[in-house]
Amino acid sequence: QVQLVESGGGLVQTGDSLRLSCVASGRTYRRHIMGWFRQASGKEREFVAAVPWTNDATYYADSVKGRFTISRDNAKAAIYLEMNNLKPEDTALYYCAADEKGGGYLPSDYDYWGRGTQVTVSS
Repeated sequence: QVQLVESGGGLVQTGDSLRLSCVASGRTYRRHIMGWFRQASGKEREFVAAVPWTNDATYYADSVKGRFTISRDNAKAAIYLEMNNLKPEDTALYYCAADEKGGGYLPSDYDYWGRGTQVTVSS
């Protein structure tokens, strides 16, 4: 089992920045690829970014490329999502997710989920 706990959400204005954190625990979490997803009210959950524990590859949705940066700290068992130049359309509940099989861009590709942290961007 892998446990994931997100933090760092909040209410900000357009153009502001936020940094989300996700702390992982469990026996096998280092074999997983870690991802961030988000779900806006009334919409489906969508991929935001992903990073494996074992190499420096990163993956982003087109909508956040150039504005968001995913990173990890192996010593702290944490991943982060630095979000810059936030827009109202970034408003959503942001979830941390983990997958042992190699990840992907769909929620169904991930086996473990945190409870989410709310990000609200006012115009």
